[in-house]
Amino acid sequence: MARTIKPQEYAEKRSEILNVVQRMVYSKGFAQMTIQDVLDELKISKGAFYHYFDSKQALLEGLTERMIDVAEQIIIPIVNDPTLSALLKFQQFFDSMSSWKLNQKGLVIGILRAWFADDNALVRQRVNALIDQRIAPLFSQIVRQGIAEGSFATAYPDQVGSVILSLLVGLQNAIGALLFEGGTHLTPHQKSAKIVACYAVYLDALERTLGAQHGTLFRIDEKVVEVWIDALQTYPT
Repeated sequence: MARTIKPQEYAEKRSEILNVVQRMVYSKGFAQMTIQDVLDELKISKGAFYHYFDSKQALLEGLTERMIDVAEQIIIPIVNDPTLSALLKFQQFFDSMSSWKLNQKGLVIGILRAWFADDNALVRQRVNALIDQRIAPLFSQIVRQGIAEGSFATAYPDQVGSVILSLLVGLQNAIGALLFEGGTHLTPHQKSAKIVACYAVYLDALERTLGAQHGTLFRIDEKVVEVWIDALQTYPT
């Protein structure tokens, strides 16, 4: 007889597995972690594990989906706040996500190290599609408000949310390349300056996409970048 599990029970067990994986990302790094480590920690069989996740890549996908949940939980109250202008809504979202990531540096670094690996390309594709599905409509809602307020000027408010996300994904990839792959010959200060410049280029493109005035959106601070560069030496690979 096939095993029957109630949806809530299934979700709770899946979350329990991801909680263990998340702790291991902090303690030993995602690349060094094995499925056997997870089995040993949870004291479950491979068969039980594969009922919830079919591979290590699926664990990475589950962790990144949790980050999408966080982004959604942050942006929905901002989108629905009637006291905020559209510009302030974007600014507050960027500020809030930046603060959350700083508070979760070990997890974010662990996921990003695995994220850019070649064998996780399919995970990136699926997760990016999920981000577009869940977050792009919320961005478009802010854009429509900005058009009504006169701070944005675009003829495609319903499509621009996806364009914004494409720019943010491109920004993440570019910064990831600088942090994890290139610039090994650079001093930390030189690397942080390149990342700040990269961020500015993408935010300039975002402002142009929105038809917003130059300099109205979030720019990252070099000291914040240096915190991330220092953190790379702290957390396991």
